[in-house]
Amino acid sequence: MVLIIVIGCVAAVLLAGARLAPLYFFKFATGRKHPMPGTGAFRMAEAAGFQSEAALQEPRLWIDTMPCELVEIRSRDGLALRGYYLGRTNPASAGTMILAHGYTGDAKEMSPFAQYFYEKLGYNVLMPNARGHGNSEGKYIGFGWPERLDYLDWIDWVRIRMDAARGKTVEPVRIALFGVSMGAATVLMTGGEALPPEVKAIIEDSGYTSAEDELIYQGKAMFHLKLTKDSRLIKAINRLAKKRLGYSFKEASSLEQVKKIRVPTLFIHGEADTFVPTEMVYPLCEACAAPKELYVVPGAGHCLSCQTDPAGYEKQVSQFLEKYVQGGC
Repeated sequence: MVLIIVIGCVAAVLLAGARLAPLYFFKFATGRKHPMPGTGAFRMAEAAGFQSEAALQEPRLWIDTMPCELVEIRSRDGLALRGYYLGRTNPASAGTMILAHGYTGDAKEMSPFAQYFYEKLGYNVLMPNARGHGNSEGKYIGFGWPERLDYLDWIDWVRIRMDAARGKTVEPVRIALFGVSMGAATVLMTGGEALPPEVKAIIEDSGYTSAEDELIYQGKAMFHLKLTKDSRLIKAINRLAKKRLGYSFKEASSLEQVKKIRVPTLFIHGEADTFVPTEMVYPLCEACAAPKELYVVPGAGHCLSCQTDPAGYEKQVSQFLEKYVQGGC
């Protein structure tokens, strides 16, 4: 009798675990990782951070030394999305680079790229915080799918801003998108939508083929799970995402969106990337019917191509932009 009870208890635990696993992985993947500024949780975390010697010694970012403007739009589903805008003296005469940061990061982590585009290439820079990140509202991380619509709205914000700035001049509005990791997937997914003619080019660094593919890959890498697109767990997570978010991870596909891109696109990836595996960049580039370039950096890990080969990276990016953004107007 005791043995039967023990077996029954173990079976109940295993069954509960099987039922809870999709919810656990869904929350693990999509849940906001840092509290939003202005909340009690943020104030507690901030107070704890101020007591940290490491936090006190952390050097200021370049973007924190610049006169950025805090800007805000309202997403199509009602979230306040916020970011930082840094315009040049004559913003309408310059192109505008819209940056997209990575998973669990924030706009300011893009500071080195912002500095490069602003100081070396002469662009205005817009640095949005993705939904569920930084000071933007949002309970969930969208892996680029809802963010693609947010970026269409940020593009419109730039168009309106430049129209107001140029006054009676006839300077063309030139916009380019640049993203890393989840931000790379975001700009690729955005590119698959109907873009206004002001968007001239897209640069993605270390993007994934789809949220589902990345989930399967990380399930294997982090939890040693033998997952496929047909696995029960993946199907259950997709159903849960569809219910909670309105879309499945399968739908959040950079690969499918890339097929519809009509603007020149530069694909960048580190050859030693083990977070978003390097092999994902090849089908993405192959699927793109627009003018495209591929730059794979030997020895570079995830989002580290710019650090591994800074001269080559800057040359590749600057020549691409000169050809398709400055020279393409």
